[in-house]
Amino acid sequence: MSDKSPATVGPLIALPEQAVITLRGRDAIAFSQAQFMNDIGVLADGEWQWSGWLTPKGRVITLFALLRRDAETLWLMLPDGGAEAIVQRLRGYLFRSKVTIGIDEGLRVGGRFTQASGARGNTFAADGDTVELDLGTGEHARSLVICTGLDALPDDDAIARWRVADLQDGLPRLVDTEREQWTPQQLSLERLQAFSVKKGCYPGQEIVARTHFLGKAKRGLALLASGSPIPVGSDVTADGKSLGRVMSVASASDKHIALAVLPLERPQPGLPGSALMVDGASVIEAPLRDGLAR
Repeated sequence: MSDKSPATVGPLIALPEQAVITLRGRDAIAFSQAQFMNDIGVLADGEWQWSGWLTPKGRVITLFALLRRDAETLWLMLPDGGAEAIVQRLRGYLFRSKVTIGIDEGLRVGGRFTQASGARGNTFAADGDTVELDLGTGEHARSLVICTGLDALPDDDAIARWRVADLQDGLPRLVDTEREQWTPQQLSLERLQAFSVKKGCYPGQEIVARTHFLGKAKRGLALLASGSPIPVGSDVTADGKSLGRVMSVASASDKHIALAVLPLERPQPGLPGSALMVDGASVIEAPLRDGLAR
């Protein structure tokens, strides 16, 4: 990796909503493999992936970046808070597993709109408890830093720009009302390679695999842009008919965007009946950016 410390390269944006859950112990990987929706078995020490935790009905409770620090240590970086509730729920499934689960209150998360200094792809750069992740590609470079001494103050405008970038890259940001509502396919999480249909059992696995192998995924994410704020939970309509629902929103300066779950088969932009509306206002569909798949 670079000899520069990830925490000192480029201006950092403090991201106080984001928290780190640690799983430590000889059964940390086995426990996580049985609970989370991605295949941890493909990760080597020093690698990470997008993953999440599902209800038995295959609905997403939370999304996170999962980092394999070593054979007995995993970090879960949760973008949308709720870490304390997730920890309590996970502990309910421990039984006799040799794992300790907790929030590392000393770790802070920050981001920057520049290329990572040492991390590349799904390999993170680590210097002690300072870790850097590569979150972007090309003209949309972004990187994320987890460390104990974050030299950055919260900046509401910068945090809003970060959230906008997440949605543009197809990373759903889940408010509480949208948890346990959507399947991984409905959130187009195959774009982020965030779930497995081949590994062994985990909560919701049967539904996820059946949807995949039987070709029953009928809905996915669409990125919408508007001249005014878009309310989360609003209906998206076309030609007077409801098509789907807004599940994640972000605004920065005069940019207002949203992710909505819509039918995969619908009139393409520009064709009759394709004009989309939310709460009586016109919205424009934009392409999701690539770059977050790891």
